Amino acid sequence: MSNLGGLSVIFDLDGTLVDSEPNYYEATRGTLAEHGVPDFTWAQHERFVGISTQETLALLKERHGLTAPVEELLAETNSRYLALARTATHTYPEMRKFVELLAAEGVPMAVASGSSPEAIEAILTGTGLDAVLRTVVSADEVARGKPAPDVFLEAARRLGAAPADCVVLEDAAPGAAAAHAAGMRCIAIPYVTAQADAPEFGTAGLLLRGGQAEFSAQGAYDWLLS
Repeated sequence: MSNLGGLSVIFDLDGTLVDSEPNYYEATRGTLAEHGVPDFTWAQHERFVGISTQETLALLKERHGLTAPVEELLAETNSRYLALARTATHTYPEMRKFVELLAAEGVPMAVASGSSPEAIEAILTGTGLDAVLRTVVSADEVARGKPAPDVFLEAARRLGAAPADCVVLEDAAPGAAAAHAAGMRCIAIPYVTAQADAPEFGTAGLLLRGGQAEFSAQGAYDWLLS
């Protein structure tokens, strides 16, 4: 029996478990270039961290007056992204350690992500995390994406856990807001550290302002125990 009796842990995927933003940026940049917008920058991409690819493309379509339907832009971006996700996704080493620590303790875990089921599967398989993270919820499977609590509540339901017994790990403000709305405690590890003062992060039980550089598996584990 785990020392963390009754606790369940729910991980956001992109920017929390794995650094997939460079792949999302590359995929979005490629699609925009194809449609006549050659100068999409990383700084522009950072503003969309934490919202779904579909919403991102809808906003970019409007901003740049693109004629292609959002569905077409999404299909192109997803196919570019999946090719990168399968082969070039970097897992944060301390996060992998944390997952392994919890798995050894038998703590129930889930992944709840704004990404498509295909993208989640590509990443988990490509990184080997699928061996321990078997309960997976995509925002495609629920009514509303983050900042609504739907993905986290569905993950808790599939784990058979009460929301109050769940701890969420998140890197983006909309995800921290979603965890709070779900009635779950949150460890927040801002992907864009300049956004650490966002009010949504203020609701987190543990806020690591320096992002992944400040996260340690043992530190997070000790916090769960306290």
